[in-house]
Amino acid sequence: MNFRSVFSFFSSDLAIDLGTANTCVYAKHEGIVINEPSIVAIVTATGEVVAVGTEAKAMLGRTPNGISAIKPMKEGVIADFDVTEKMLAHFIKKAHNRNVWIRPRIVIGVPSQITQVEKRAVKDSAHRAKASEVYLVEEAMAAAIGAGMPISEPAGNMVVDIGGGTTDIAVISLSGIVYSRAVRVAGNQMDEAIIQHIKKNYSLLIGERTAEQVKVEMGSAFPLDEPLSMEIKGRDLVQGIPKTIIVSDQEIREALSETVNVIIGAVRVALEQTPPELSADIVDRGIVLTGGGSMLKNLDKRLREETGLPVAMAEDPLASVVFGAGNMLSDFDLLRKISIA
Repeated sequence: MNFRSVFSFFSSDLAIDLGTANTCVYAKHEGIVINEPSIVAIVTATGEVVAVGTEAKAMLGRTPNGISAIKPMKEGVIADFDVTEKMLAHFIKKAHNRNVWIRPRIVIGVPSQITQVEKRAVKDSAHRAKASEVYLVEEAMAAAIGAGMPISEPAGNMVVDIGGGTTDIAVISLSGIVYSRAVRVAGNQMDEAIIQHIKKNYSLLIGERTAEQVKVEMGSAFPLDEPLSMEIKGRDLVQGIPKTIIVSDQEIREALSETVNVIIGAVRVALEQTPPELSADIVDRGIVLTGGGSMLKNLDKRLREETGLPVAMAEDPLASVVFGAGNMLSDFDLLRKISIA
């Protein structure tokens, strides 16, 4: 056993962003080692795992009878306990290069306003997946740390973390959360809105992967400088045969407007509930956007228009939560202060 493997054996702690859409794993001293979709393909009859993550996502909507691709996380929390446990065990093993002897300490990001039952489910899943200790931290707090916000100062910092299943909004001061709110509307609801729009207006059925692709390539929250259009393939619901249509960015923007309005409404409520001294700080510092859903084109522009505040994107919005949780692996004092029971 060389020095490096001895070293990594003793510093096996992991930070996990257990997301509805993606799961990110951060290993101490190594950075992000896994960033894969939160999907597991299993044999329906036996529960045997066929594929996890990227391989399982490629099977979505394409599995033969007897195999199903399952998303065990819904709206930021565990919907399928057994499958989540299998997924976590797979990712933990993969992060440690299949070393089954390691029992890491794990920090996991969870949505704010998570119930006691949901917290217990996350902790139990991690313990069963061979974690020695499990710490839960609110995703908004982890995202703020990962985005490099000065959370320990006596000043208001506002972060809006838009994931796959939830949007977490928090105002943070002196390493504590002054106000937090989670709305269970985020990236997945955007995909669903696109599916329903295409179905209603074109009688065309498209899958989740196609909807996500449309959202990423031409979804927006505010008019674009250059109009975009895109070909979409799906199944004609009237004739039952494959069909191709062309849609514009304006159409997709209209399809997404309801979801975007819910997120903007939640930000407005958060601003209304913030104590006046901290509101003054937010006017100066602005709002920081993190999470995959925040990458919707011109969402920052739309928020700026609606609130009149400066809005900035985190440097790496997809990885802010896991970077923040990862930072806590090296700062156990901070972790003890902000972890939730």
